[in-house]
Amino acid sequence: MIESHAPEPPCPITGAAPQRWVQWLSKGMLVDLWRYSFRVDVSDQVSDIERFGIWESPTGLLYFDPPRGGDGDFYRRFYGRIGAHDRLSGPRILRSEFVRAASHVVPGTRVLDVGCGEGGFRRYLSSCEYLGLDPNFGGQRPDIRAETIEAHAAQNSSHYDAVCSFQVVEHVPDPLGFVRAMVAALRPGGLLLIGVPCWPSPGTDIPNFVINAPPHHLTLWTESALRALCAQSGLACRAIEPIPVSGHATLIYWMGRFAPKFSSDRLFRNAWSWHLGLLWCYLAAQCVDPFLAPPASAHAIELLMVAEKL
Repeated sequence: MIESHAPEPPCPITGAAPQRWVQWLSKGMLVDLWRYSFRVDVSDQVSDIERFGIWESPTGLLYFDPPRGGDGDFYRRFYGRIGAHDRLSGPRILRSEFVRAASHVVPGTRVLDVGCGEGGFRRYLSSCEYLGLDPNFGGQRPDIRAETIEAHAAQNSSHYDAVCSFQVVEHVPDPLGFVRAMVAALRPGGLLLIGVPCWPSPGTDIPNFVINAPPHHLTLWTESALRALCAQSGLACRAIEPIPVSGHATLIYWMGRFAPKFSSDRLFRNAWSWHLGLLWCYLAAQCVDPFLAPPASAHAIELLMVAEKL
C-alpha cells in the first residue's frame, strides 16, 4: 500500500501521473548497498533523503523520486573504483553501441558528444569534427570541454550535424530538459543519438544491484519511453535499436542470467535471500565471463535511439 499522504511524482518525460508505484528504497539500505557492493560511501549524496520511491510511467519508464543524481566527487570516486573509463571505452574494448551509432553519422560532419567521459566514441568516427562535453571529466584534452550541454547549446544553437549521448540520460534529474538542450545544439535535419539502459533486461534482473539506483541511475528506459521522449522534444524517431551485449557489459549479462527470480519487477529488498542472491550472481558470472561470450540471441541491456530534428 502507498501511504495516503505520499505524493505521486509525475513522469519526467510527459508530466503524466504514474501508472503505478513499484516500491520504496530506504536511505539506509541504499547506503549499505553502495558500501558493500563497491566500497563507495554515498551518505553525503543522500543525507537529506529518508527514502526513494520507484514509480512506473504510462510509457513504461521506471523513475526514482526524488531524482537525486551524484555530483562530480561521487563519479570520480565510483568510476575510479571500478576503472570505468577503461571498461566502457578503453582501446581494447569494441563497444557495439558506438559501432551502431557511428554507422548513422556522415563522415566529415560536426559531432557533439555529451557526457563523453574520456571521449571513447571519437575513435569510431571517420574524419568528423568532434567535440565532447563532460563537466566531471572534461578539460583533459582540447576536444573535451568541462561544460554542460545547457551552457554549450546557448552559445552554439543549431550548430551540429549530429549530437549524441551514451548512457548519460539515465543519470540526469531532468531527462526531458537535458534532451531539449541537446536538440537546441542540433541543426534542423540533424541526428540525435541516445543510448540508454533498458528494462526489463539481464541488468535489471539482478537482485539488489545498486548500479540501478541513485545517485547513479535515476531512470530505466523502454522503447515506448524513448518514443515519448522524441515526441516531447520536437524529434522524429527514425529507429530504436537493441544493442548487442559487448565487452563492457558481459559480466552484467551473465549476472542477470544467473540471477534468482525473486520478483518480476521489484528491484530491491532488504532480505538475506536477496543479498545472497546478489553475491551468487557475481561469483557465478566471474567464473563464466572469462570463458564464454554472450550468445547472439542474448537479451539486450541497452537501447539506441536515432531521431531527426524537425
